[in-house]
Amino acid sequence: MQNRIKTALALAMALTAVAGCSKTPRDRLQGRWYGESIDNAPVEQLTKATGWVKGTAIEFNGSKVTVTVPAETPRSGTFKVTKAEGDQVTVAFLRPEGGLDQAEFRFATDHSLRWEIGDGRAIVMAKAKN
Repeated sequence: MQNRIKTALALAMALTAVAGCSKTPRDRLQGRWYGESIDNAPVEQLTKATGWVKGTAIEFNGSKVTVTVPAETPRSGTFKVTKAEGDQVTVAFLRPEGGLDQAEFRFATDHSLRWEIGDGRAIVMAKAKN
């Protein structure tokens, strides 16, 4: 009986330690993400779309975010994870002037992110190595 109690206590402590180490969706987003490719772009637009994607970046730093897209000034604001289910994450981007944009992301891995942009298309992003 004494051994069972010790075993149960050790298991409970180990599970608590492991659960405390898992990253939140907000933590997983932190860092700079670069566009790598686009999925399901029309063939006639693939070259142009891929060039645009490769110039795209999103940087999450604390609750701040900067979105960079080609031929535009980078936009900064704050963000909040509004929904998270498994690897699916919905993010609200709050603009300084008051606008709000929402985006859907899906983690393929901790270093690969899919930005779901609609019509079955996704921008595949890679996390920058620190």
